[in-house]
Parts: sequence; structure tokens; C-alpha cells
Amino acid sequence: MEYTNLGRTGLSVSRLCLGTMNFGPQTSEPDSYAIMDRALEHGINFFDTANVYGWQTGEGVTEQIIGRWLAQGDGRRDKVVLATKVYGKMGEWPNDQGLSARHIIRACEESLRRLQTDTIDLYQMHHISRTTPWEEIWQAMETLVAQGKVLYVGSSNFAGWHISVAQEAAGRRNFLGLVSEQCIYNLLTRHVELEVVPAAQHHGLGIIPWSPLHGGLLSGVLRKMAEGGAARGTSGRAADALAEHRSTIEAYEKFCADLGHDPADVALGWLLARPGVTAPIIGPRTTEQLDRSLGALTVDLDEAALKRLDELFPPVGNGGPGPEAWAW
Repeated sequence: MEYTNLGRTGLSVSRLCLGTMNFGPQTSEPDSYAIMDRALEHGINFFDTANVYGWQTGEGVTEQIIGRWLAQGDGRRDKVVLATKVYGKMGEWPNDQGLSARHIIRACEESLRRLQTDTIDLYQMHHISRTTPWEEIWQAMETLVAQGKVLYVGSSNFAGWHISVAQEAAGRRNFLGLVSEQCIYNLLTRHVELEVVPAAQHHGLGIIPWSPLHGGLLSGVLRKMAEGGAARGTSGRAADALAEHRSTIEAYEKFCADLGHDPADVALGWLLARPGVTAPIIGPRTTEQLDRSLGALTVDLDEAALKRLDELFPPVGNGGPGPEAWAW
């Protein structure tokens, strides 16, 4: 396994981050345990979850599964850099969601209880709050840091200007502020390259891409369909996206075959080579899927390969940060 620092911090994390959103709804608790154990065997030390995962309001199903796994001991908690999130709806009353100081503090306490730990390594705001002032947010986060309940703070789904405003407010308080941004980023979804990635790099935030395979469309979906296997890209919104991009996906899978790499490995390998990216989030439903994900670490894309990927999946405008991407 390869490791890197999370943004400008001294914290070392694996180049692949284990996403746990499937734990509970898609993957049984015993199988979830097996995936987390296997992740440690592979050297993956960066685990990401959220208090809303499990999709039963207020239950924190996925956090509970992780907590019971951590409680087995054998150094599990010491090995893992544990990330979770706050913002989503955790009850039916108005203050059971958002980024008010009240909700941040209470949600943190509840996550700690479910995770059966004393400290959250990376506490991420799952979404921007348009009604809560940054002074209130940072005061709450500073309290949690001072109490040792949170070590680092991150964002998720923020715009570039949200990151800058947040860091300006943190700087006025002599607070470290954000150290990471978790955003959707893959070959088919590249809009973050315009302003989010440049802002994150400027302020020293590590980028943690979610949905690196675009709902399975970049994982060899057409080959799997031809082989008669189940594929995530054949239902719902993924099916609509497949219909829209089918010719591109066909060309992409042929390109990957010519390279001698699995399409999923190329998609992850491309992200690993992107500026500012710390660790794409992989969300395996089985240990076999987890094992296959490590192939991404062997992908070395040369300039010709990167150019071809840009041709297949053009960046927004002229590419790179704005305004050069859309103006002279």
C-alpha cells in the first residue's frame, strides 16, 4: 500500500479510502467485518462513513456496524484513520440536522457512541449550511477539538468559494480549519477541476473523490453485461447515464483492454494521478471487490494514455482551472 499526507497535515493515509456506505443496506454485518479486516491486511488505514449511512433516520446503522467491529480490539482503532460526517437529518425535529452548534456537538456525541470510540479523526461537514455563520460552526468545531473528540475537520460537496470563505473565517480565529474536501470526481464528472480543486490546493486541502467509478459505469459495465454478470450500471439513473454515454464507454473499455488493465483500475489510477487527490473512495460490497480495487495502484498512465482519456472524457471547457477553462 502507498501512503500520503492528508492535505497539509502530518496525518498519513492510504492512497485508497474504504467507503462504508454499503455496510448494512447492501452488505451484511459479518461481511462488513470481513471487508474491514481485509482492508487492514492490505494496509488500507483510511475508513470513511457518515452518520446518515444505513438510511434509517436517526439510527446510524453503518456507524453502529463499524463500532461493533472496532470493539473487537486487536489494535483495530489504533490502525484506522476514522472519518465520519455531520449535516444530514437524524430526527424529525428542526434542530436534528444542519450545522448549528447545537447539532454539530450533539451529532458528534452520538457518532462517538455508535462508533464506540473516544475520537473522530476526520469530522466532515456533509454539505454546506447556507444559514449558519462560520463563526458558529468554527466555535463548535474548536470545542470538539479542544475536548479531544475531533482531531481534524473536513468538508464534503463544497464549492470552491465555500472552501475559501471557510478558511478565511478559520484563519481569523487562528484555527486550522478544513484539511480535506470530499467531492464527486471521476472521468465523467470533472467540473470540480474548475474551482474546487484549485481552491483545495491553494488552501492545503486533500481531495477525497467519491463515486470514482460513476455508479459503476467506469468499471467495465458493458463487458459484465455481455458476460451475463450483474452490473450496477444497468438500473435507475446509472442506466440513463449508460444510454447517454454508451459509445464513449465502449471506446473506453476497448482502450483499457488495449492497455491491459481493468476499466475500474484505470478510472482509479487516473484519479490517483490527478493534482491534489489524496485518496479515491472505494465502496466494495464484497472482499473480492476490495481485492480487485488494489489493481489501481499498479496503473501507470503515460502522457499518451492521459491524452486519450481527455479525448474520451473531455474536461470542462478548455480544461484546468477557471476562468482560463472558459475564457481567453
